[in-house]
Amino acid sequence: MSDSLILHDVTVRRGSKLLVEDLNLRVARGSHWAVLGPNGAGKTTMLRIAGTWLYPSVGTVDVLGYRFGRVDARELRRRIGYVDPKQRLDDISAWEAVLSGITASNGVLPRWTATPEQQRRCREVIELVGMTDRSARRWSEMSQGEKARTLIARALITEPELLLLDEPSTGLDLPGRETLLRVIDTLRADLPTLTSVMITHHVEEIAASTTDVLMLKDGRVLFAGPVAEVLTAENLGALYDMDVQLERVRGRWFAFGAG
Repeated sequence: MSDSLILHDVTVRRGSKLLVEDLNLRVARGSHWAVLGPNGAGKTTMLRIAGTWLYPSVGTVDVLGYRFGRVDARELRRRIGYVDPKQRLDDISAWEAVLSGITASNGVLPRWTATPEQQRRCREVIELVGMTDRSARRWSEMSQGEKARTLIARALITEPELLLLDEPSTGLDLPGRETLLRVIDTLRADLPTLTSVMITHHVEEIAASTTDVLMLKDGRVLFAGPVAEVLTAENLGALYDMDVQLERVRGRWFAFGAG
């Protein structure tokens, strides 16, 4: 199995501040990673590097077989889906929002019309995220969970090989979170060649289909590897500097402060 993402000795500096330091990571094609870490650990910085939106100060980044810096990043980004729940779109329908992913715009471009094939793809990804009966709902009318699912469909419309999700469960209530995690499990099952990396603050938001876990602390890799080996109470305790009790129920994980 080839790698979708390789970070080698990656460091990012902003003035005197180190955002991440000496990151080394291999993400195999078709694998699904969860990224955990405290605030300020470097999670979003790492994801932006993976999405070719941020160039490292030191080190090399290979994305989908191409060395970042030696390839047109705009072309490479068309093969990468990036989901940021903080993104704000124009007050357009879910259908139009998903189509806007083709033009990488926040709204509908004047004088642009989707082809029949693009419209077919739009219907396909809207169905995949469970928004078919809400495709006419406008952005201002959507719940936070509906916005999250719309943004995922928008990221998928260009048929990316790598999907990056920056805390997609942010602001969701329990029903919204559970619906979103079911969607993530479904798309991973339906798109077997897709590779995904999802940032989360909470163990409870790790989807059951997750294959690997990356733990970042103080801008460095603390642990990385298969979920069964890395996601342990001991490792979580080291990550968050506290005693942790970890339980697994129906393929999902739940963490508590020990004692």
